[in-house]
Amino acid sequence: MSQSATRASSHGRRPPILERNLVKGRTNEVSLPAFAFLFCEMLSYATKKSSGIQDMEKKLSDFGYRVGIRFLELIVFRDRIGRRDTRLLNVLSFIHSTVWKTLFGKPADALEKGTDNEDEYMISDNEPNVTKFIAVPKDMSQLSCGAFIGGIVEAVLDGSGFPAKVSAHATASDQFPLRTTILMKFDKSVLLREKSFEPR
Repeated sequence: MSQSATRASSHGRRPPILERNLVKGRTNEVSLPAFAFLFCEMLSYATKKSSGIQDMEKKLSDFGYRVGIRFLELIVFRDRIGRRDTRLLNVLSFIHSTVWKTLFGKPADALEKGTDNEDEYMISDNEPNVTKFIAVPKDMSQLSCGAFIGGIVEAVLDGSGFPAKVSAHATASDQFPLRTTILMKFDKSVLLREKSFEPR
């Protein structure tokens, strides 16, 4: 620990962020208003640099992917040193609970397996933070701001060795008008590996 960090802790103040212990640090230090402001700026940038809704969603997903890769490195270092999941349900549970809770302050609301295809799983959030403070214009009603979260999920899956195509879909209901579902369609290699774990 540096001298400035020692001085800060002896006076009851927190040490500078770059001198804090990564392993014991709190993970939910960003306030919701700060996050909302930053996300609005990202959305504004994506709007100016995009040629249409699909292009905007791709840019939001790319932003999320960059966040997800760095987040995975941090959370593995903090909480999962020496541990690597090899089963699909374990990594999905990790995303549904640990990742969501660390990023958004609560676990996701649902984790479901697709009924039509065995390679599809879904994670749903009834009130995702990325849509709480966003007013999408009527001419862009098809835009899913959840593409940012989809990018985070895709990065965590890729970084964990579970490649998948991830997309975000608005699945609003009367009770939950902001509900977003993240659809994960896994690569064939993931399903073959899962089958290899099954008892013969």
